[in-house]
Amino acid sequence: MAKLKTGALNLISDVPGIAVGNAHDPALKSGATVVVPENPSVASVAIHGGAPGTRDVALLEPEQTVAQIDALVLSGGSAFGLDAVAGAQALLAKRGKGFAIGSVRVPIVPGAILFDLLNGGDKTWGLDETPYRHLGLQAAQNAGEMFALGTEGAGYGATTANLKGGLGSASTLLPTGGVVGALTAVNALGTTTFDSLPNFRAASFEIGEEFGGLGLPADLPPPPEGILSKLSNVESAAQPTANTTISVVATDLILTKAEAKRIAIAAHDGYAHALWPAHTPLDGDLIFVMSTGRRAMTDPVAEMQLLGAYAASTLARAIARAVYMATPDRSDAVPTWQSLYGGR
Repeated sequence: MAKLKTGALNLISDVPGIAVGNAHDPALKSGATVVVPENPSVASVAIHGGAPGTRDVALLEPEQTVAQIDALVLSGGSAFGLDAVAGAQALLAKRGKGFAIGSVRVPIVPGAILFDLLNGGDKTWGLDETPYRHLGLQAAQNAGEMFALGTEGAGYGATTANLKGGLGSASTLLPTGGVVGALTAVNALGTTTFDSLPNFRAASFEIGEEFGGLGLPADLPPPPEGILSKLSNVESAAQPTANTTISVVATDLILTKAEAKRIAIAAHDGYAHALWPAHTPLDGDLIFVMSTGRRAMTDPVAEMQLLGAYAASTLARAIARAVYMATPDRSDAVPTWQSLYGGR
C-alpha cells in the first residue's frame, strides 16, 4: 500500500464542507473553537473520561430524534465555558440555520469543555456574564478553511503533565477515497512525550515531519515516575489543573448516526496512542464524530474498518501537533515543547 498522505492543509478543514474558527482572550488565558459544517451534518459522540462537561450531547445518541447538527463547540472555562455554545448558536440562528419546528429554527450545537480555571488567567467575572458567550460568537464568526494551531482557541490555556497543551489538527487521505480529519484541544492529565525525552508517543503515526520527525526513542522508557507518583497521591491527583482532551473527527464519507458512534468509539484509540494516561476518572475525554456526507462508501464493511483505524491515527497526530505548536503567552509557568527541544 502506498504511503499515507495528508490533505493539502493537514487540517480538519481538508474534509470538504468543514470550517473552523478560533477565539481567545490572553488575559483570561482561555478560549473557544467552533466547527461549522457548510450543511447540517450527521454526528455522534463517545465519552470515555470520567468527568465530562457537555451540552446537548444526549441527542447525538443513535436512538434520538435529531438527525443532524449545525456546529460543534470546544471551549475552555470548565462548566462556565458551555456559554460558548450559546454564542455560536446565536450567530447560526441569525443566519437562519437550525432544526425546523413550525416557523422556528433551533440551531443544534453540542459542546464540550476542558478545565483551565487555575492556569493563572483572570477568571474574576463575578456576577457578570461570563466571557465565553462572546468567545463562542467570535469563534463562529471567524470560521473558515484556515485556522491557527497551538496556543489558540479552546487550547489557549491548556496544559499537559509536563508541557503546554494546545489546539491540534491533522488530516489523512483515505486509501479507498475520502478524507478523515481531526481537531483536538489537549489539556491532558498525562504526557504526550516519553517523560523528559522530546519524542512524541504518537511518533509511529507521524506523516513527514509534522511534529518534529524525531520518531520513537531508541529505547522505550517506562511510564514516567512523576506521573505515577501524582496519580497515587489522592490529594495531588484530585487537583483538576490539567485534565481532559476534547476532540472532533470529521469525514466526507456518508455515515449514519450509529456508524458515527462506532467511529467515535474507535477514534478513542488515538488517545491511547498519543497520551499516557488517558480516560482517567478525573478527565472528560470525549470525541465527536461528524459526517459531511459528500462521498458514498463502495464497501461499507471494509471502509468502516479503515475509517476507524485512520480516525484514531489522525487524532493521535493532531494531539502531538497541539503540543508541538504551542507557544508561550504572558506569565506562562509551563514550558512549551519548542522552548525545551525546538533548538535541537
